[in-house]
Amino acid sequence: MTNVLHPVHLLAALDAAVLPVVIGGAMFGAVLLLVVFAFTTTEAKLSGKASLRAIESYTWRDDELVAKEKPFFHRVILPVFTRLVALGTRFTPVGYAENARRKLLHAGLRGPDAVDKFLAQRVLTIGLIPVSGLLLAILPLKGKYAFYMFLLLTFVLLLGPDARLNQAVSERKKMIRRSLPDILDLLVISVEAGLGFEQAMDRITDSVPGPLSDEFNRMIGEMRAGSSRAEALQALEQRTGVEEVKSFVLSMVQADQFGVSIGRVLRAQADEMRIKRRQLAQEAAQKAPVKMLIPMTFFIFPALFVVVLGPAVLSIMKSL
Repeated sequence: MTNVLHPVHLLAALDAAVLPVVIGGAMFGAVLLLVVFAFTTTEAKLSGKASLRAIESYTWRDDELVAKEKPFFHRVILPVFTRLVALGTRFTPVGYAENARRKLLHAGLRGPDAVDKFLAQRVLTIGLIPVSGLLLAILPLKGKYAFYMFLLLTFVLLLGPDARLNQAVSERKKMIRRSLPDILDLLVISVEAGLGFEQAMDRITDSVPGPLSDEFNRMIGEMRAGSSRAEALQALEQRTGVEEVKSFVLSMVQADQFGVSIGRVLRAQADEMRIKRRQLAQEAAQKAPVKMLIPMTFFIFPALFVVVLGPAVLSIMKSL
């Protein structure tokens, strides 16, 4: 007789087989949901923090707080410097700023704010004149001496910056005049040896330091940047302001225009510059006795008279 399973027994058998699978699936689904929820929450938090950072970067900040975070130079020095430059530009005579720009260029000061610094210095020195007057009034000096001291300080504060700039220009021009004949001699040797003008100039400026070599380096840089030789030479003349350099530039420009040999022109210029330097040395030697006359008259002769005639005068006074 065949054994037939009762429906109740069949359901129990099915439950016993399926129940572990169902429980395992439910646990796997729960773990998967937890992982997805945790990942979504973390991503939302990260995006929220990024959004907050972006909002904070665009939020309005107090001007005082921003100003306090700046360095001392930007908070104090730079505004004062800007106002001094504005005052100097407003009250300087017509053409003074352009003249100062040219002198600064001849002195080798080619910074973009060189003129602004000079004008600010001029305003500052003029503003120190009443301050010096107040200080002299406080010091225990008599009226006449205090007045003379005030005149001296006023003279120094008014003419000091211009005198210092003129001295720097004069010294730089003197150095250029002294080094120009030597550089031209080396140029002649290099060009006649087979080098081109730019290659010879580049080689010589590396071995002969000085302001003229710096100007030649700048000229070579302008030529490599696209300027013609004539334009670079004319810019060199404007930056130096030396008559000898002007003569050299004029000769080189004419040689380019008429197709004359550069070596021949350089040799002629080198001979001329050597003669010019010799003449300047002779002129300075002839001026030396005249320049020595003033210190000898006011400083050497009085001391010499005291030493030589002092004992005789004392003996004459005792005998009388």
